[in-house]
Amino acid sequence: MEYPITYQKYEEGLARGEFLALQCKACGSVTFPPMAVCRECSGSEMSPVSLSGKGQVRTFTVVRVAPEGKAPPYIVAMVELDEGPYVIGNLLDLDPDQATMDLMGKEVRLGSRLMKGDIYSIGDAHALTFSLMK
Repeated sequence: MEYPITYQKYEEGLARGEFLALQCKACGSVTFPPMAVCRECSGSEMSPVSLSGKGQVRTFTVVRVAPEGKAPPYIVAMVELDEGPYVIGNLLDLDPDQATMDLMGKEVRLGSRLMKGDIYSIGDAHALTFSLMK
């Protein structure tokens, strides 16, 4: 099986600010980050698409006790992208101590930042981020 979007292509896209996803030819749903099969119907006929990077906060948490190598506090948010997929990433540019339920439903823009690898990873990789839209 040849993958329409390899991990390397996905990472290169993130580095350029492009969000590469896959759209299922059978049911039309969008899978992001890309996977070998559709999350909705398990179909394997997928076509590459670029996402707008816009979405709404559906839930979040403030991390106060972080894993090794990470500096708390920070906000982890789950966002529903305009194209349908739900993704998780760090919400930037907001003091975690100021995070309230008012964040729910706020419009955000998807981004990424390069994270240095640690003893648990395969090396440097891009992590998804979100910024509040004004």
